Amino acid sequence: MKENKHLCDSDKRMNNKNSYIAYYDGPIGKIMLASNGKELTGLWFEGQKYFGSTLAKEPIEKDLPIFEQTKRWLDLYFEGQVPNFLVPLCFETTPFRKRVWDILLTIPYGETRTYRQIAKKIARQKGIEQMSAQAIGNAVGHNPISLIVPCHRVIGSNESLTGYAGGIEKKAWLLAWEKTHSEQNINLE
Repeated sequence: MKENKHLCDSDKRMNNKNSYIAYYDGPIGKIMLASNGKELTGLWFEGQKYFGSTLAKEPIEKDLPIFEQTKRWLDLYFEGQVPNFLVPLCFETTPFRKRVWDILLTIPYGETRTYRQIAKKIARQKGIEQMSAQAIGNAVGHNPISLIVPCHRVIGSNESLTGYAGGIEKKAWLLAWEKTHSEQNINLE
């Protein structure tokens, strides 16, 4: 599988170096942004599960170009547009989770995939018969960059809205938002 060029190398892990933070007021809640100074390392709804999990012990609130770029991405998204760029991302994670999150980046705006579909895709990539959907769910659930790495687009095999660290209500809102606006974007073409 070709690596997503926007994901930094594993050797760029933060290892509790300086973390920088900023905030964005979205229509469904306050969002914290985190960075290592160059790339985005976190984006969480305030209070969500694993909130701030990649931050250094004492993050510094600071205006950075990466935050301005991320806020522009969020502005477009919440205006109902499909952002036509991806901000530079960096994950402190395992190779398996990085692979799952890379797949999440390929799920189109307004569409969903099941945990099982992602598991089958990774099994094919690894040349194995099967992969646990639960392992996929664990990786999806620990995604530190909500929205931009669209873990909200992953649903249960029976199409149920399961497992979103930001809360099922936010997941439902985001999917409905994208469905409405993806239909509007199609009608504009």
